[in-house]
Amino acid sequence: MASLGVDLPFDSEVVVGSGSPLAQPLEVRDGSAGTLVVGNRWTVLPMEGWDGTTDGRPTDLVYRRWARFGESGAKLVWGGEAVAVGPGGRANPNQLCIGPNSPGDLAELRSVLVDAHVERFGSADDLLVGLQLTHSGRWAQPGAEAAPRTAYRHPLLDGRVGASGQSVLSDDELDGLSDDFVEAAVVAHDAGFAFVDVKACHGYLVHELLSGIDRPGPFGGDLEGRTRFLRRTVEAIRHRVPDLAIGVRLSAFDFAPHAVGPDGIGVPEDGTHHAFGGDGTGVGLDLTEPDRVLGMLADLGVGMVCLTAGSPYYCPHAQRPAYFPPSDGYLPPHDPLVDVACLVDATADLKSRHPDLIVIGSGYSYLQEWLPNVAEAVVARDGADSVGIGRMALSYPDLPTDVLAGREIDRRRLCRTFSDCTTAPRNGLVSGCYPLDPRYKAMPERVELTRAKRAAEATRGGRRI
Repeated sequence: MASLGVDLPFDSEVVVGSGSPLAQPLEVRDGSAGTLVVGNRWTVLPMEGWDGTTDGRPTDLVYRRWARFGESGAKLVWGGEAVAVGPGGRANPNQLCIGPNSPGDLAELRSVLVDAHVERFGSADDLLVGLQLTHSGRWAQPGAEAAPRTAYRHPLLDGRVGASGQSVLSDDELDGLSDDFVEAAVVAHDAGFAFVDVKACHGYLVHELLSGIDRPGPFGGDLEGRTRFLRRTVEAIRHRVPDLAIGVRLSAFDFAPHAVGPDGIGVPEDGTHHAFGGDGTGVGLDLTEPDRVLGMLADLGVGMVCLTAGSPYYCPHAQRPAYFPPSDGYLPPHDPLVDVACLVDATADLKSRHPDLIVIGSGYSYLQEWLPNVAEAVVARDGADSVGIGRMALSYPDLPTDVLAGREIDRRRLCRTFSDCTTAPRNGLVSGCYPLDPRYKAMPERVELTRAKRAAEATRGGRRI
């Protein structure tokens, strides 16, 4: 790591049992819902599978994934997966979305997770389960073709999705979408979820609004305007369901859109100043505005945030460090450890500025067998209150249980960041861990996935993915 200029927190010996920093309980203080107890410092991050029905309902694969999250041993399930607040807000035709069957479907989905947890651990008293609410905005594709709804005209990204001036949401439309978030939160509350996450990350609508410095009117311009949608939505949910806690998953920083450069390596494109949490260079950080946003959220009584970075669509190396890119991606511009450290450091910086806010970290899967060592050190040094696993939760969901019990890590199940969980849906297949999860390994779709990977490899002149 020294040769990379990287300094990650690291404990050479992982403590096991009740004395482990990762085994300590956590209290989330929500300004309206009160105090919520979380039994340990592990979090399962939202991981959708592009595997719902075309009318937005869960399938057997969705229920299986949620059950495995419940069996993981993590005591915080941050949202399960992104659920669109309406059909038009889906990022793919098989994403879950709020509809007439949602009250029963979501209650059953939550019950499957909780029941799996109780069956393995005996109780769910210290398990906290939320639902992530989203509108995909620029990246909406509820049918066969992209149907972007954008916050503003972007000089680089509009061309990638076929967006035009007609794609930009009006102020009235944004007001209506805020109402949709509120109605979705009511459904989540009635289905038994303890909190909702108003998703503000990864280039989707609420995140894109944060960078809308060129947008005129009440939802753009200065930071007050750019946060108006998020703040209004949080306030309105508070008013309708005061005993429902609220979290926000936030991209703490963003980079310029990257494209495939020489030898398949990602390079930043020129010509954009839209990067929330960026320093204007397209590849650097300035956390001044993210710091202010966290302060605004705390003032609204939000007691917990989950920090991530960038977007899987235009700078995936910042959001999910990986050695092997997905088929539509690029080779990492530097060692992925650099990006792991960047996100860990940014999270620790923001946590230090907001010590009373519960902060969940992410981006750890690339660490593989060293993930527990870094996770323990991060929590012990107050770099984050909880460590989130996303890709790792698909291949090795019970990693938290094994770590806390002091069992030897099963290296055969560790996520190796092959990116098949992204390459598959990019090619119209359901998402999952095809290399390591026996269920997906046995699927006929794996043959199609292999073909797609070989085709992508050929476009990079033989550079492996």
